[in-house]
Amino acid sequence: MSWQSEIDELQRRKDLGRQMGGPEGIERQHSRGKLTVRERIDKLVDPESFSEFGPLVGTARYDGNELASFTPKGAVEGVCKLGGRKVILTGGDFTISGGSGGSGGGLGSELPSNQRALQWRMPYVRLLDAAGGSVRSFEQIGRTYLPDGNVWTAVDVQLLSRVPVVSAVMGSVAGLPAINACLAHFNIMVKGISQLFPGGPPVVKASSGVEISKEDLGGDHIHVRKSGVVDNLAETEEQAFEQIRRFLSYLPSNVWEMAPRAEPTDDPDRRDEELLSIVPRDRRTPFDGHELIRHVLDRDSFFEISPYYGRARITGLARVNGYPIGVMANNPKHRGGSTDAAAGAKVIRLLQLCDTFHLPLVSFADEPGFMVGLEAEKSGIERAGARLVAVTCHSRMPWITFVIRRLYGVAGQCHHRPSGVFRRYCWPSASWGSMHIAGGASAAYRREIDSAPDPDARRQEIEDRLQALASPFRTAEATGQDIIDPRETRSLLCEYVEDVQGVLRTQVGIPPVPYLP
Repeated sequence: MSWQSEIDELQRRKDLGRQMGGPEGIERQHSRGKLTVRERIDKLVDPESFSEFGPLVGTARYDGNELASFTPKGAVEGVCKLGGRKVILTGGDFTISGGSGGSGGGLGSELPSNQRALQWRMPYVRLLDAAGGSVRSFEQIGRTYLPDGNVWTAVDVQLLSRVPVVSAVMGSVAGLPAINACLAHFNIMVKGISQLFPGGPPVVKASSGVEISKEDLGGDHIHVRKSGVVDNLAETEEQAFEQIRRFLSYLPSNVWEMAPRAEPTDDPDRRDEELLSIVPRDRRTPFDGHELIRHVLDRDSFFEISPYYGRARITGLARVNGYPIGVMANNPKHRGGSTDAAAGAKVIRLLQLCDTFHLPLVSFADEPGFMVGLEAEKSGIERAGARLVAVTCHSRMPWITFVIRRLYGVAGQCHHRPSGVFRRYCWPSASWGSMHIAGGASAAYRREIDSAPDPDARRQEIEDRLQALASPFRTAEATGQDIIDPRETRSLLCEYVEDVQGVLRTQVGIPPVPYLP
């Protein structure tokens, strides 16, 4: 006796699930310029690698014992491969109840995707296109409920200290999915189709009486450029998928593994002559921090994170002789490179990322100090600085700093770690101290300057005397600080990263300080 009839029924139910919200729902999704969740999965994952969890879960209507209709759950979940590596994936299906449908539950239910990622120790990717909860659910269950959701989100928090997590905002995302967008090591929006908020325009109008569009409330111009809630922006969905794949390529599958080394394609002893003159002699003239990075790291390996937020710092991932590393550099072309609250927050996320996934960190320092002025005070620069100091001191990954030009104040000390495997080199163009000589001289010698027949001339005389003391060679004489030819930067960095691999292998496992988004 054959079971073919049951196999046919199984296939019929799977086919019904793949129809998602039906032709009309799919057409509405396309009319908004958006792919369906299954189209997204096909474009993101390695070909033929997606294996779905729970394809039979949904709401069924029966005519007697015969299936009359079937509506699948509002999310598609499964395991796939990205770049040949296994990843757990979940994607909201906006064609079904705005993506707010659940994934089943109750006695005998299979594990949700986030718990599988936790237990299977695989990277976790969310394709968010969901409106969150709906008051319709109150009618369905016949009551309201207490918001005890942290029973479930606790798993998402645990994931951050165990496996790489990526969230892509692929539509209008509200409620708990909006928080899930930030419970990630990297997140991204797509221009024109992505919005993010705890409550959308109808909720805003009901609570405050203000009418506002989805884009004005939570579009990419808000979250990528102003709030810093979202790291990166993609012009298209396909570009977002490429950024997801690239981000994950720098990281291990979990904290119990080492990050994968790529086949080296660049000479570790490359000496770019441009480095000799990249820093102008005029200290008021900025240079291009991105150009500096390109001359030192493996060619075309730099993946920038949060390029439009906290622009006084450049942060991202890259490779050195094939090894993945974290990178940060001051950006003298924005606010002179001074660290403001936004730049500090960016750096903290990078430090946590490197510490969690055992990546060495390289800092290219041209640090004039923390941002000063009324705007900085309103942003809480002191507390932001304290957080940066704390995270710096708690970190344990190998860290190397190249002092390119300036290194001043408390912000300057955040390019240094007092313990663990730390190395520092300085260029001849560098200068440092507790504060800048120009402003410091005016404060420290105010009475002497004011009483002089020619105050300006006296101030200049004092500054010239102090500048002579600021020679990096004087510091080297007293401390042994290494001063290097800028063209040696790449070879020294490559040597350092190679040397610390043994240390990194001793740091695998759950980090002692949890990752905090």
